[in-house]
Amino acid sequence: MQRPMFFKRLLTGRSAVIALPYAWLLAFFALPFLIVLKISVSEMETVHFKDLISYADGIWRLAIKTSNYIFITEDELYIKAYLASLKYAAITTVGCLFIGYPFAYFMARAKAAIQPALLMLVMLPFWTSFLLRVYAWKGLLGEHGWVSEAIIGLGLDNLLLAAGMIPVAGKLMNSPFSLVIGMVYTYLPFMILPLYANLAKLDLRLLEAASDLGATPWQAFWRITVPLSKAGIIAGSMLVFIPCVGEFVIPELLGGPQTLMIGRVLWDEFFSNNDWPMASAVAVVMVLLIIVPLALFNKYQAESQANAGAKS
Repeated sequence: MQRPMFFKRLLTGRSAVIALPYAWLLAFFALPFLIVLKISVSEMETVHFKDLISYADGIWRLAIKTSNYIFITEDELYIKAYLASLKYAAITTVGCLFIGYPFAYFMARAKAAIQPALLMLVMLPFWTSFLLRVYAWKGLLGEHGWVSEAIIGLGLDNLLLAAGMIPVAGKLMNSPFSLVIGMVYTYLPFMILPLYANLAKLDLRLLEAASDLGATPWQAFWRITVPLSKAGIIAGSMLVFIPCVGEFVIPELLGGPQTLMIGRVLWDEFFSNNDWPMASAVAVVMVLLIIVPLALFNKYQAESQANAGAKS
């Protein structure tokens, strides 16, 4: 009688709360990733894949194809696409942080009565189709678009040309500039929301104490507000950087030949070349480029917190 009660308790309460997220990750991340990994090391025959493990004449055979991964390290196209994806994702993350932090700070310091309205303004773009918003930027940055006309009228296109963000003065579309603008605009809410949630919980008495001790508002901001909002900065940066690395729609619609990213390479391998093992290998390497540094960072954070707790 005790054993059924044990399993009943195991499936309820805390165990069930912990099991549900793990089951979700297993079903929708781990298993699909393992399937893609299996395809990446398989040999393709027309529309079928050879079995990795086969048995014939009393002999078990394991056939793993590693040539796709070797080819990725040897072909400049893939290396440049990975580096470009990381570069534009990093630029987008910095741009979102530069714009989003002041806005989140203003929201956290605003009157409680208007904070819901400000929060709604941040979430308002989600009420519109993602594709419509990207297409809108094609019109704004295209020929005779009012944003394009304003930039050219102010002579800022020459600065963008000198910075290598546009290929020709007066042409803003299909350039690194249009790509970055579209990605910053699209992913800015993902930076603002974690920062706002973190800054709204900041104890203002710490700033008052810093002021009483003679710190200027700028010093208090850099020495108190920014360090205490580090968790929000990291969370927002991860929410922006990770999807930006594999972005396909924005580079396709707003970028150009100079902005080849790994998402476009994946599309070509899957649907143009119909080379699923190669495309799967590209996807696996992309996932590892994101997960491995993130796992190492999380491990470092956990060790730092453990050391801080031990010292206290």
